Amino acid sequence: MAFRPLLSRTLGLTQTLTHSHSHTLTQLRGLQTFSLPDLSYDYGALEPAISGEIMQLHHQKHHQAYITNYNKALEQLQDAVAKGDSSSVVKLQSAIKFNGGGHINHSIFWKNLTPVSEGGGEPPHGSLGWAIDTHFGSMEALVQKISAEGAALQGSGWVWLGLDKESKKLVVDTTANQDPLVTKGANLVPLLGIDVWEHAYYLQYKNVRPDYLKNIWKVINWKYASQVYEKECP
Repeated sequence: MAFRPLLSRTLGLTQTLTHSHSHTLTQLRGLQTFSLPDLSYDYGALEPAISGEIMQLHHQKHHQAYITNYNKALEQLQDAVAKGDSSSVVKLQSAIKFNGGGHINHSIFWKNLTPVSEGGGEPPHGSLGWAIDTHFGSMEALVQKISAEGAALQGSGWVWLGLDKESKKLVVDTTANQDPLVTKGANLVPLLGIDVWEHAYYLQYKNVRPDYLKNIWKVINWKYASQVYEKECP
């Protein structure tokens, strides 16, 4: 039957991305489902850069909504495949991409942040620091480029610092809505992702996205980005 390989590819990609970012998994009727990951810091720990109110709403409400809808879409996909309902299989792809991407992106985002007391904002050293200087000229130039591209992004989306595993080069790119960085290229690995949806900053910064992008660097977890870089580019 032609639908089984499609289900395997869809779930296989989801599981591969999920395991690579250590997302929380449970089993439901033979289908892998996803749950909200815990944060390694308190909601208020990133203040004043990001308010505790924003962090709590962002994590408990927005991220949880993506997970809930992702699990629902995966279950519907399994049912559609079992019934041979090709129209439903096709229609569900957008929901899987949007909500699955939302889960993947936010799970990275939480790890990209850390309180100042735990090293937030400290620039990277070692191999990632050298790579940034090589590809962008300086840390300041990289921050300026990411902030500018994030501010210029129309609508909602993400701005990324990624590693092209094939060329071994660092890249700055943006994705629309909840598209993961991998949608821009199979060789791209996200080192740092900044959420520029309004729900990430509006309660505190209103419609002034550049101010949010200016202050978020004070709580960026470069240690995590360095760990990913060293793993992917030893």
